[in-house]
Amino acid sequence: MVAPVTTAVLGADPASPRRPGRGPSSTSLLAWLVVVPFLAYVGTFLVYPTVLVLAGSFQDQDGAFTLANLADLTRGPYLRAFLRSVELSALTALLGAVFGGLLAWAVAAGRPDGPLRRVVVAASGVLAQFGGVPLAFAFLAAVGFQGLVTRFLRDSFGLDLFAGGAWLFELPGLALVYTFFQIPLMVIVFLPALDGLRPQWREAVASLGGSAWTYWRHVGGPVLLPAFLGSLLLLFANAFSAYATAAALVSQGSPIVPLQIRGFLTGEVLLGRENLGKALGLGMVVVVGVAMGLYALVQRRYARWRR
Repeated sequence: MVAPVTTAVLGADPASPRRPGRGPSSTSLLAWLVVVPFLAYVGTFLVYPTVLVLAGSFQDQDGAFTLANLADLTRGPYLRAFLRSVELSALTALLGAVFGGLLAWAVAAGRPDGPLRRVVVAASGVLAQFGGVPLAFAFLAAVGFQGLVTRFLRDSFGLDLFAGGAWLFELPGLALVYTFFQIPLMVIVFLPALDGLRPQWREAVASLGGSAWTYWRHVGGPVLLPAFLGSLLLLFANAFSAYATAAALVSQGSPIVPLQIRGFLTGEVLLGRENLGKALGLGMVVVVGVAMGLYALVQRRYARWRR
C-alpha cells in the first residue's frame, strides 16, 4: 500500500516507462521555426536599412569617411528643419495629450460596457491609423481653397479662412492635421491608465476627510503622471516620424526633416548628396530613439505604481 500512495503523492513511478512527448529540443525547435520569419522581417525592413543609413551618414560621394554630413545638420536649412520638426511634434503631442486625455477621462467615467465607450474606442482605433494621402485629401475637401467648409463660411458669413495666406499648406496646417490623429491615439494609450484607478482609493481619501482636489493632488495625479508623460513621448515620436501626410499636403518646400529627406532621395537638384539625406535620417533615428528611451523609463516607473 505504500508504493501506490507514494507514487500518487510524488508523481509517476521512476521504473515505469516514460510517455512519449515533446522534449526540450523539439519545443525549442518549434519556437525557432515560429520566430525566424519575424527575425527575417525585422532584419530586412528595419536592421538592414538602419545599417545603410548609419554607414552612409559617414561617407562622402566617393565613399570615403567624412564628418561633413553630420556637421551640415548643425547649420543652415537642415538645422531649421529639425527645429521645425521638433516644434511641430511637441505642439501636436501636447494638444493631442490634453484633448485626448480629457476624452479618455470622459469615457472612463462612464459605464465600462456602455455604448459610448465602445463607439469612442472603436472610432479612436480607426482614426489613429487614418493618415497619409486619405487624411490630406479629407482636409483639402473640407477646409481647402474650395473645400466644403471654406465655401460655406465664405458664402454664408463672408468669412475667408485663407485671408491670411495658405496656412493649410504650412506648419499651422500640418499641426491641425497631425492633431487629428494624435487625439485618438492618446485615447487608446491613456485609457488603460485611467481604468487602473481603483475606486477604493477615492473612497479612502473621502473617508479621511479629503476633497476631490486632495485625491487628484496626492493620489490620482501622481499615479497618472508617468502614464501621461509616457503617452506624451509616444505622441511626440509618432508626429516626428510621420511622413505620408506631410508629403501629400505640402507639395512645395521642405519645412520638416522627412520632406528634406525626400528631396535628397528623389530630387534632381541634389544629385550626389544622398548621404546627406542619410545623415538626416540618422538624426531622426537618434531623436526618436531618445524619445522612446525616455518612454521606456517612464513606463517602468508607471509599472511600479501598478504593483
